[in-house]
Amino acid sequence: MSDPHAHRPAVVDLLGLVAFGQLLAFDRLAADARLAPDLRRRATLSEMAAAEIGTFRRLADRLAALGVPPEEAMTPYVEPLQSYHDSTEPKDWLEAVTKAYVGDAISDDFLREVADALDEPDRRLVLDVLHESRYVEFAAAEIRAALRADPRAANRLSMWARRLVGEALSQAGRVAAADRGALTALVARGGRVDAQELFGRLTAAHTERITAVGLNN
Repeated sequence: MSDPHAHRPAVVDLLGLVAFGQLLAFDRLAADARLAPDLRRRATLSEMAAAEIGTFRRLADRLAALGVPPEEAMTPYVEPLQSYHDSTEPKDWLEAVTKAYVGDAISDDFLREVADALDEPDRRLVLDVLHESRYVEFAAAEIRAALRADPRAANRLSMWARRLVGEALSQAGRVAAADRGALTALVARGGRVDAQELFGRLTAAHTERITAVGLNN
């Protein structure tokens, strides 16, 4: 019996997008770990990086099972995603954990939205690559501790969080401009999901998230 997803360009496009995102996240977290103020924190960020490469492998294996070379599926997203990470390179530890907290969460929110449009096993695969709550809690705890130690840091980190979400939305626009019509249709679910409403939900979730750690929108 043939795989029902073997000829679904939208699924291939989505998995290629997510796979390259995981590969970049591995690179970023491995580099950011060197900004950690102690070995405990460095080890935690290194574990986060290892998790990213593990999920990348699962996505690459699924693409191969669908008959598509992973590098082929990822190529359309190299420029926009690389541009996002290059433009939001953290300068210190607090910027690194804020990026992990804000940027990864926006990505996870988006994937939760899209996963509902997928069939199994791809729906479960996409949901499985979402970041573990313990890493989100770690980043949130680091931000809260930093603000308790120096409340003045709130303004700087709030501005950084706004920049991150702005760059993430610009990145989404660049992905849309990559002429991946099948992926756009998947996200919109045949016109049943309005793009502005989707971005509105993502922005609202972001606002709630940064308020929870004591930052301003």
